[in-house]
Amino acid sequence: MPTAERTRAAAVLMLLGAALLWSLGGVLIKWVAWHPLAIAGVRSLVAAPALLFMMRRRPRLGRSWAPWATAAAYAGTVITLVAATRLTTAANAILLQYTGPIYVALLAPLLLGEPTSRRDWLLVALSLGGIALFFLDRLSPAGLWGNLVGLASGMFFGCLIMLLRYQGADDPLEAVVLGNLLAGLVCLPWVGPPWPGAGDWLVLGVLGVVQLALPYYLYVKAIARVTALESVLITTVEPILNPLWVALFLGELPGPWAVGGGVLVLAAVTTRGVLTARGEGEGRHA
Repeated sequence: MPTAERTRAAAVLMLLGAALLWSLGGVLIKWVAWHPLAIAGVRSLVAAPALLFMMRRRPRLGRSWAPWATAAAYAGTVITLVAATRLTTAANAILLQYTGPIYVALLAPLLLGEPTSRRDWLLVALSLGGIALFFLDRLSPAGLWGNLVGLASGMFFGCLIMLLRYQGADDPLEAVVLGNLLAGLVCLPWVGPPWPGAGDWLVLGVLGVVQLALPYYLYVKAIARVTALESVLITTVEPILNPLWVALFLGELPGPWAVGGGVLVLAAVTTRGVLTARGEGEGRHA
């Protein structure tokens, strides 16, 4: 196999590994008996030094506002996802976060100067219909709030996507390290008694290093070496496997309306990603 093909194959495996590790978030977050913001804070405080060790260089943030804004969007994304996962089902939390690209389609004309096509509007409508279905299940008050926090997670994730695109070729790992430190600082007031048990602390360590730091490192190293279409299709592994692990190990099942909503959201987001990737590919070969 030629060197270029081996490099690309390795990148595909790294991207798949990142998606698989991210998908463990739902079951591990629900496993820890502690306040969700305490979980989010400790998870990020563990992830930050782990990422610095993997990078093996000093962060270079410079004076530009973009890395700092990216860090804020990242912190909002990880904090709200943990909170939503504890308040509602893991399926609802991850699939509502996965609506992030829909907000990109809505806001890109204003923030990035990219037009929203008629096709995009149709897919946005499909995704919004899917979001509505999440709220048709019989939700407890906590579950309702969890869905709302999940929507906020999707908005933060959309902002994160746009800011990463705005930065272009810049390495985002510095901003991710800063975002983890910011998330830890924001959540620090909730880190306190009653303290979790020894087993929970082990899970928190796994959450920080294995489920958060390592997959982000793999993702950044792999994303430039795979095609846009591969990146879209491979990363859909996370929202599919995340609720599956929770169902297998904890017996938590999403409601029927949430399943239908998740199918619509995944279909809309994946279709938009695939069509955009194909369009970019055709543009490069024109």
